Amino acid sequence: MFILRVHSVDTNHPLTLEETTFISSATTSAKPSTTKFNERRGISHLYRKASQKSSLPNPNPNSRSTSLFVVAVPNYFSDDDFIRFCGSHIDHVHELLFIRNDGMEDRYSVLIKLDNQVTADRFYNSFNEKRFSPPEAEICHILYVLSVEFTGSAETASTPPEDFTELPTCPICLERLDPDTSGIRSTLCDHSFQCSCTSKWTYLSCQVCRLCQQLDEKPDCSVCGASEILWICLICGFVGCGRYKEGHAKRHWQDTQHCYSLDLRTQQIWDYVGDSYVHRLNQSKTDGKLIDTNSCCMSFEGDCGTCGCSEDSGISGALFSSKVEASADEYNRLLATQLEAQRQHYESLIIEAKSKRQSSISEAVEKAVTSTMLDIQNKLEKCEQEKNAVADINRGLIKNQEIWRKKVKEIEDRTTSSLSSRDERTLDLEEQIRDLRFYIEAQETLRTMTDTDEIKGGTLLPVPVPPKQSSPANSRKHTKLGRKRN
Repeated sequence: MFILRVHSVDTNHPLTLEETTFISSATTSAKPSTTKFNERRGISHLYRKASQKSSLPNPNPNSRSTSLFVVAVPNYFSDDDFIRFCGSHIDHVHELLFIRNDGMEDRYSVLIKLDNQVTADRFYNSFNEKRFSPPEAEICHILYVLSVEFTGSAETASTPPEDFTELPTCPICLERLDPDTSGIRSTLCDHSFQCSCTSKWTYLSCQVCRLCQQLDEKPDCSVCGASEILWICLICGFVGCGRYKEGHAKRHWQDTQHCYSLDLRTQQIWDYVGDSYVHRLNQSKTDGKLIDTNSCCMSFEGDCGTCGCSEDSGISGALFSSKVEASADEYNRLLATQLEAQRQHYESLIIEAKSKRQSSISEAVEKAVTSTMLDIQNKLEKCEQEKNAVADINRGLIKNQEIWRKKVKEIEDRTTSSLSSRDERTLDLEEQIRDLRFYIEAQETLRTMTDTDEIKGGTLLPVPVPPKQSSPANSRKHTKLGRKRN
């Protein structure tokens, strides 16, 4: 199911509110009674319903209509040439619109509206995938279009309707997609890597084809400048890095809803909406040649006689089986390649994680050792300071000890001298007391004897005392005693 939106840039045919149908007005016509011809400049945007796949070789009856869209007609093929190319079928064409884009000088598109569904099916069956000119390689690709909208707003034209995804309008890029996605059944080649068929169009108008052909040119990511794992948008040609880098290609899809992206290395196409590969797989397993899956049968009742074609069921089954096997092999190789790439990627992540872990451990150990060394150094300096303080205190105590020792000796000397002097005074006082007691007793005796007249008239004579060695204290004592007697 396809719909078309055209951003009209033709000033000669301005859009009006009523101009929402296929063609607004008729112009000069080769058959004025039945066919209208018109030409308009604009940019075509082709959309396909995301939830529905094309049913090939016979389109789904629900996706058919009386409006047909010729994706690309080579520019050397003039309007008159195209009318002659249609032959007798032009009698059943109700309206014909040529859409030209100034940015694409190599091709133009054609919108065709036929009288009824039968004539539309016949036109589709007769000209779809037919060469425009036998000597040339360009193929006519026709799609059923359910609706066509014209708008003067580029933003409106480039915004996909709900549940629709935009397809490329470049015929080469459109042929790169698988038939279920693009609606194109067969091509001359699968356009993988560098192939000469691209030269049939002036590929300079398509950035995707230009990058695929110019292998000597090394593109880089439009955002981060990465030169590896690059993907290019099939719609607008944006180059972004893959999800294993910075993921700018996927981010472009999220911003613009352009869901088809081509891997510049493998030429494989990824669908972000379907989350799968959608590139064309049409090579035979046995000989590697391309398989022609074209079928002219357009009978939806299963009777090939109604459309004038026939097919050999054995050949068809063999071709189908070969294509299935080729598809399976391709996907198996793709799966193995992706698994190997993911294995290498995650192994590199593991190695990087281990390296970071070892680095972090080394840094932590070094930091801990450095911190411990600083703490020990600080403690050592503190101990040195405490040692010096204790040494200073010890020296002060030793000095004070000597001083106090001298003072103690002086005190002991003074105490000894004082004790000696006290002992001498004590002896002197004892002698004086004894002398006084003797003196007192002598006086009492003399008084008693005087009272009794026993010695009355007697004479008292001194008794000589033998000399004695006396100490200075005795000398002092006798001196005092003599003074008292006198």
